[in-house]
Amino acid sequence: MESIDIRPQALREAAMTILEAGGSEPGEARIVADHLVLANLSGHDSHGVGMLPAYERTLSNGTLKTNRTVELVRDDGAIMMFDGGMGYGQVVGRQATAAAIERCRTSGVVLAPVRYCHHLGRIGTYGEQVADAGLASLHFVNVVGHPALVAPYRGTDARYSTNPICLSLPGSDAQPPILLDMATSRIAHGKARVAHNMGEEAPEGSLIDHRGRKTRDPGVLFRQPAGALTSFGDHKGYGLAVFCELLGGMMSGGRTAQPEHEMEGTIINNMFMIVFDPDRLVPRSAMEHELAALVAHVKASPAAEPDEPVLVPGDPERVSRIERAEAIPVDAESWRQIVAAGERLGVDPEKLDAMVAS
Repeated sequence: MESIDIRPQALREAAMTILEAGGSEPGEARIVADHLVLANLSGHDSHGVGMLPAYERTLSNGTLKTNRTVELVRDDGAIMMFDGGMGYGQVVGRQATAAAIERCRTSGVVLAPVRYCHHLGRIGTYGEQVADAGLASLHFVNVVGHPALVAPYRGTDARYSTNPICLSLPGSDAQPPILLDMATSRIAHGKARVAHNMGEEAPEGSLIDHRGRKTRDPGVLFRQPAGALTSFGDHKGYGLAVFCELLGGMMSGGRTAQPEHEMEGTIINNMFMIVFDPDRLVPRSAMEHELAALVAHVKASPAAEPDEPVLVPGDPERVSRIERAEAIPVDAESWRQIVAAGERLGVDPEKLDAMVAS
């Protein structure tokens, strides 16, 4: 299926227009739009502007709340607990992360769970926020509020969601930050959505149908009876996903995926976040030397494919941002869905098409 190449700024303005039509004040709309477009720039279209139709649906059913500010519900020194009030995750998650960074300056380490956020978006954004402040972080996230998407290891139906994990470490002049941001499923649900919209197959081993049989057809997630995503690394990804439920969901005071909790047809993220100051553990100069030396060592491994050199976490996003600096490809079906969502919020489709055509 063909795609449309859209300038990042034009895509950002189109997203802001839709978000403001949904009730967001300009400042909120800009934060959310910047976050979504950065995900596209980073090569993670699953968490980019293609999420806008889902946001429109949850605005319409009243579960996504606009113009919310994160609430600090417990303040106990190095422990800070937050409630997002079902505001845009890109906003309340950013606010909680900023507060944790500020506290970490004095405490050296902060345990900062945040519950009841609408979709937090690309979790790597918060890892980058911490790394840019010269600090390090760990993030464990669960996803509830809608039907499960991922089958447990040895299971045949979905029982929980894609439950991402992010780890970040600050960089130096010699080496950019190291950032690992991944779903515990083999692929994110949004990647299956993009593949489905483009008429492409999903990667081998990433899906099962409703009978538990392996398939590469992403359509099994979008029709009934539904299939499921599978965990990456079999029992290893499954084990990490369970801890995302227990840390992100339970220890934040939010919810886990177990069936006692109501599903409102929305996206609820709970995040267990730890922020720490590396300077409290090792001298900064020693850390920067060791980081650069280790990266140089692993990258010196001869590439199995000449045009695919060894990378470290964070490199794929940096490469993508260079490649997409002038234009972001958006598949035609995803754009149609985005325009339709905007129209339901009162935005003239021709206005959106004109914005991205310029």
